[in-house]
Amino acid sequence: MIAQSKAHTDKLNTHLITLARGRGDIGYLASPVTGSGVAVGRFQQLFLLARIQGHQQPAEWAQFAWQVLAAQNAKLVKEGKTLETAEENYQQLLTEATVFTEKQLHILIALQIAS
Repeated sequence: MIAQSKAHTDKLNTHLITLARGRGDIGYLASPVTGSGVAVGRFQQLFLLARIQGHQQPAEWAQFAWQVLAAQNAKLVKEGKTLETAEENYQQLLTEATVFTEKQLHILIALQIAS
């Protein structure tokens, strides 16, 4: 059953992750293991997209995500304060990419959302 669903969930998730480049309102990806959606935020989706595109390290994922966000004149907010500089935004994304690697990526791999 998982093998049959995986091709479909991979296609759907790739589509949803690609949409994360321009929007942040899709907060779930599909798991063929559970047959349900799993909460995955926009930044984490951008990190997954960076991985799909061959970026291997959290620093590369953060840089990729920042390029996407900067092109849209978007800035991150930390503790209620807008991060103004590119370096501040990148550093926050790097922190999030590191946490993603340590706490979420292995779960998404086990759920066959990421590989």
